[in-house]
Amino acid sequence: MSSSAFTRRQFGTRLLAGLGASAAAPGDRIAAMLQAAQAPAIVRAPGARMELPSGVMCGDVTADGAVIWSRADRPSTMLVQWSTTASFENVRRVVGPLALSDTDHAAKTVLTGLPAGQHIFYRVRFADLADTRLISEPVEGHFKAPPADARDVSFVWSGDTAGQGFGIDLGRGGIRTYETMRVAQPDFFVHVGDTIYADAPLAAEMPLDDGTVWRNEMTPEKAKVAESLAEFRGNHLYNYRDAHVRRFNSEVPGYYQWDDHEVLNNWYPSEELDDSRYTERKVSVLSSRARRAFFQCLPVRPHPTEQIFRNIAYGLLLELFILDMRAYRGPNTANRQTAPDETTALLGRAQLDLLKSGLAASRATWKVICSDMPIGLTVTDGSAFEAVANGDGGAPLGREHEIAELLMHLRDARVRNVIWITADVHHAASIHYDPARASFKAFDPFWEFVSGPLHAGTFAPPPLDSTFGPETRYLGIPSGMKPNRPPSAGLQFFGRVRIDAATRAMTVEHWNVGGERLWSIDLPAARTAPS
Repeated sequence: MSSSAFTRRQFGTRLLAGLGASAAAPGDRIAAMLQAAQAPAIVRAPGARMELPSGVMCGDVTADGAVIWSRADRPSTMLVQWSTTASFENVRRVVGPLALSDTDHAAKTVLTGLPAGQHIFYRVRFADLADTRLISEPVEGHFKAPPADARDVSFVWSGDTAGQGFGIDLGRGGIRTYETMRVAQPDFFVHVGDTIYADAPLAAEMPLDDGTVWRNEMTPEKAKVAESLAEFRGNHLYNYRDAHVRRFNSEVPGYYQWDDHEVLNNWYPSEELDDSRYTERKVSVLSSRARRAFFQCLPVRPHPTEQIFRNIAYGLLLELFILDMRAYRGPNTANRQTAPDETTALLGRAQLDLLKSGLAASRATWKVICSDMPIGLTVTDGSAFEAVANGDGGAPLGREHEIAELLMHLRDARVRNVIWITADVHHAASIHYDPARASFKAFDPFWEFVSGPLHAGTFAPPPLDSTFGPETRYLGIPSGMKPNRPPSAGLQFFGRVRIDAATRAMTVEHWNVGGERLWSIDLPAARTAPS
């Protein structure tokens, strides 16, 4: 993750020189470095104790490894130990990358050789580059490696963290939904977008309509819209100030995707802003910086082009398909083009083809499409349209062409047991799609489950577009609710999915921040016919 003119080999030489071992061979230098990292007596200069202010995180856990992320408070080298026991017997040690100022001292490394289906316990330290005697206290985390066989699986998903001006209010308990999800003890978490709100500065105080005042913890990066790489990073690091978020991150591995607020509301790559808050008006520049911050501040597996779209197999029962509906889209338009072209792109041709082939090739019982935007809900951008639906309700037009192509492919290739999970629209809902109700009929019935926000304003749903025959089977907000309900109103949601290894059935549930299960459905696994 980090790069510099000061290498790990140079650090090892300096460290061992300080330990009186400058003549050690390269392999011995690394071993001594790790031994120093676990030594009971660590020498520290007065007032110079190293800190890991953002905790630790694990992500993109696959059969061939897992990403470990953390952040130091100064230039240093990341040191990771892991074991299959909480007592760290038979510990394995990894020298991670340098954590330098170009990443705000964040670093991540990939652990490999993990035993399938086992609990993995890890701890992270950082060794100071300027003074080899200074090594941080460890911060610990744990996760479970994916099984190689068919075992029970459970995960949670949601989106929308710290939006609509609602940051960390310690007097109201902070970002509480993360603690509720942690208590559910899922195998992993999928954050389906709006991991930050880079375009939504916080105010120190915000009056609520119940007469109380929301009081935000403040940082410089949250006081204005994000434009620089450091400001985008600061939006991610702000969320890690919350103790619930840090504890959750240390215990539940995550898979992350972006939506719009990682950059700005309703963005598309070719957009140029007319917004006096911004000095940089080219969204292509802003999104490039935001993408870099996303990869620097989350445990997303490194990729040469920082590609967010990926599919991840989790044992024999589940495969995730994590979409990117931002980087390849055309402009937001009236969304009524009669034939697909560059202006109707949402996934884009390359991503759509990879998604189709990946779904058809998947051997997992259940295929979960993690979408940063909903299919049938009509999401507008002024007089234009932001998501798939255009409100027309007839034959596929505009961005609906891509979804129609995908759905028809799933039917023709006989790809079974596909569900969609999403957030974006700030409420909880279960929507069933059926060709019997649709204008476009060349597809098999399927479910789309919406959940969120994690910590943001709650809104009523926009209208459904009937092109693909949606029907809302569950809605988790009260009738006539005022828009933009604060997190203190209790209308914060996440979804939970469980797959039973014996029956291969999937159970999907909606939960709220108070730990109440609101709705549930059991979906049997289809074999030769669609469910």
